[in-house]
Amino acid sequence: IYGYSKQLFDLWALQTGAAKKITGFKFFNVFGPNEYHKDQMRSVVLKAFEQITQTGKVQLFKSYRSDYKNGMQSRDFVYVKDCIDLLWWAIQKGNVHGIFNLGSGHTRTWKDLATAVFTAMGKEPLIEFIDMPEVQRPRYQYFTEAKMEKVYAVGCDVKFRSLEQGVTDYVQQYLLKPDRYL
Repeated sequence: IYGYSKQLFDLWALQTGAAKKITGFKFFNVFGPNEYHKDQMRSVVLKAFEQITQTGKVQLFKSYRSDYKNGMQSRDFVYVKDCIDLLWWAIQKGNVHGIFNLGSGHTRTWKDLATAVFTAMGKEPLIEFIDMPEVQRPRYQYFTEAKMEKVYAVGCDVKFRSLEQGVTDYVQQYLLKPDRYL
């Protein structure tokens, strides 16, 4: 519902010319500190960390397309600190107007993500592929990637962390800390 309502607003802003006066961002797959309140919408990084802590393994959905092997479905994962850096850049610049994507600009696989969490925890990867609920299969996105050219064209020079750098920072500096829920 959020994504749909956001798309409707963005389309309205573009159609009415309001986008020339505002700054809007479409966030891709954000992960990072302090997402505990998000319940089922928590990032897969946090869900994987919890699964590994409890069971020693991560469960990922099987692929239901012949052109994607299990775990090779991909997303544009972006660390929340990189989002903050880009938003701060836009605020400081002050005259950035339009609707922009906010992702890393690079797609990575679910297997890459799970492996990065295991590595950050100092553990060997153990990934189990499970059935995807049938209701989800027809709508499942196998590939998402933020096109970042538009924000770079207006002068953005923010450098994004790699998936491994972001996951390592999140896991080691936040999730492995005993007071992480405070």
